[in-house]
Amino acid sequence: MKAVTWQGKRSVSVETVPDPRIEDPGDAIVRITSTNICGSDLHLYEVLGPFMAPGDILGHEPMGIVEEVGPEVTRLKPGDRVVIPFQVCCGQCFMCEHGLHSQCETTQVREQGTGAALFGYSELYGSVPGGQAEYLRVPHADATHIKVPDGPADDRFVYLSDVLPTAWQGVEYAEIPEGGSVTVLGLGPIGEMAARIAAHRGARVIGVDLVPERLARAASRGIEVVDLRDVDDRPGDAIRELTAGRGTDSVIDAVGMEAHGSPGAKLAQTAAGLLPSAISEKVIEKAGVDRLHALYTAFDVVRRGGTVSLSGVYGGAADPIPMLTLFDKQLSLRMGQANVLRWVPEILPLLTDEDPLGVDTFATHRLPLDEAPHAYEIFQKKQDGAIKITLRP
Repeated sequence: MKAVTWQGKRSVSVETVPDPRIEDPGDAIVRITSTNICGSDLHLYEVLGPFMAPGDILGHEPMGIVEEVGPEVTRLKPGDRVVIPFQVCCGQCFMCEHGLHSQCETTQVREQGTGAALFGYSELYGSVPGGQAEYLRVPHADATHIKVPDGPADDRFVYLSDVLPTAWQGVEYAEIPEGGSVTVLGLGPIGEMAARIAAHRGARVIGVDLVPERLARAASRGIEVVDLRDVDDRPGDAIRELTAGRGTDSVIDAVGMEAHGSPGAKLAQTAAGLLPSAISEKVIEKAGVDRLHALYTAFDVVRRGGTVSLSGVYGGAADPIPMLTLFDKQLSLRMGQANVLRWVPEILPLLTDEDPLGVDTFATHRLPLDEAPHAYEIFQKKQDGAIKITLRP
């Protein structure tokens, strides 16, 4: 089969690799019909390269048709149409039963000290082959799937794999009071969808970014926007002017570890990436730092007594956190990988013909799988208005 493979920093290629096969009685094989590129994939493209090996198959936002199931699979059959969550979970352990599927005790990658295994996301999360491919082996298939109806185009459902539940959890964790306000930092796919969800639920939403296409797209859906280029990269004062001098009730940081505006951390990340892999892994694991500009901005923008919700991925082990600010402002902070299956029942009723969240037109680019290297490049460089890219095998 063809698959998108990691080959080095800022280098991916489409290669012919062996077809996946049933390896465990609980596996299923899915023929992929749509698979997205996620902003988190760019972390592998850049910062987390030391945890990748040439040939690793990327991708964790796929959907398709079940082709084959193992003898112990009871909830799926060939021909079923499914979305595959980005995390592998058993559905039966303590964590899964408590809605914490991203912490599944059956698939936790204990040798790395991390949570549930993730598709296509480095040795940190189990080195599970990803879904940017023609076929995907799905372990623990009875739990690791979302069955969806035939009929509507893939765009209606494919975002259940990551974008919708990650954005939904970001809004839930933000604890926006009824009729309250929220700032969304970063209007990439997760940030923009979080803004749409928060607005749909009645919040006042202020979106912050510096990419013109992102700002325009959010504004077209009634989101108030602040252009970082107009406020010298310091939106706090501008947002306080819009909120009676307080700041918003909540902030969702949808940027994460690769925020611009942190030159020292960027230098450290770059230097670590230039070391031999075995050494750079240890540096990042024990002394890694993130670019924290977005996080510090969140603490500045949120009102006293408010809540900061982190949806953007952070990976540093030695990040300096301004505890004085958090304590003095009496802030609440929530974060974590989205627990996909926890939120799907609440999201599915919105995937109707009315399409209130605009999922049918959410992708800016739909490209053949063979064009993945070009897709990664324009997404990483924010070229050609690339905000969300779907690949079609």
